[in-house]
Amino acid sequence: MNIVYASNDGYARHLGTSMYSLFDRNQVEEEITVYILSMGLSEESQNRLREIAEHFDRSLVILEMGDLKERFAAEVDTGGFDISAMGRLFIGTALPEEISRVLYLDCDTVVLSSLRKLWQTNLSANVLGAVMEPTIYPQVKKQLGLNQGEPYYNSGVLLIDLKAWREERAEKRLLNFYLERGGELLACDQDTINGVFRGRIKPLSPRYNFFTNYRYFRYNDLVSQMPAYQRVPEDVFRRAKAHPAIIHYMGDERPWKAGNFNHYRKAYEHYLAKTPWRGTPKEKGQEAYMALYHMMDYLTFVCPPARRMISRKYGMQVIQNRKR
Repeated sequence: MNIVYASNDGYARHLGTSMYSLFDRNQVEEEITVYILSMGLSEESQNRLREIAEHFDRSLVILEMGDLKERFAAEVDTGGFDISAMGRLFIGTALPEEISRVLYLDCDTVVLSSLRKLWQTNLSANVLGAVMEPTIYPQVKKQLGLNQGEPYYNSGVLLIDLKAWREERAEKRLLNFYLERGGELLACDQDTINGVFRGRIKPLSPRYNFFTNYRYFRYNDLVSQMPAYQRVPEDVFRRAKAHPAIIHYMGDERPWKAGNFNHYRKAYEHYLAKTPWRGTPKEKGQEAYMALYHMMDYLTFVCPPARRMISRKYGMQVIQNRKR
């Protein structure tokens, strides 16, 4: 099993937490090799990550990517996101040629069960597999030329046929797609992947990339926002909510922020406490916002249209402010 992460030093402790959970929950696997696409990971962080791998007797390969901006043919505008988010686009050339399949994980994930079934998923003629994100802003899909009923996928967990990726010159196509839009994409790398691989992404069960705020969404509401989500049976969605295999702490309610009420925060705290980053204090300064955000979680369940209105109005405002 080949696992890939991409990280800068600021996310090192979250990467360590995710990696520890991965090893812990997949101890029966004969081989697991983790490849880290590093964007300036410090020597201390690298040593701590190696300590985790050695604890489980697993292989760890750290590949320094350097300044990613130098890999683009023109000036890069990531819309306020750290450029390390673009690291996954270079997965084909960064990894050894003999590797034909990889599972990419965002650093802000925690693994809670075996990933064998996910790893063995038949991608058929698709280049990759991913989990649908029906709550994406309509403006994002419009920019990509996607109809509102079409699927849009989250890039936090990607099962990639790396052989097909290379044969289809994915890296060049992804970079060209991104640069042609001059930094206007709101979710840079994720939008790029959705745009280039439209129709070539296999839908995966939401349990393999369960967004923590989806705990408060009703299934019918998600289908109403993106009809393609009907491909996910309601009972599968319910099981994913109750027993996620991979938790993805996307959104603002992060478990490392002081005052957060994330329902799944204990999983992150449990594994963080086992890493060399144990005892790291939570980030302070947003306690009031965390309380308001959690109130919006309950509003999502009680009155979904109100949640969508607030999210689209203020969410887009946050994105535009980030780009300035």
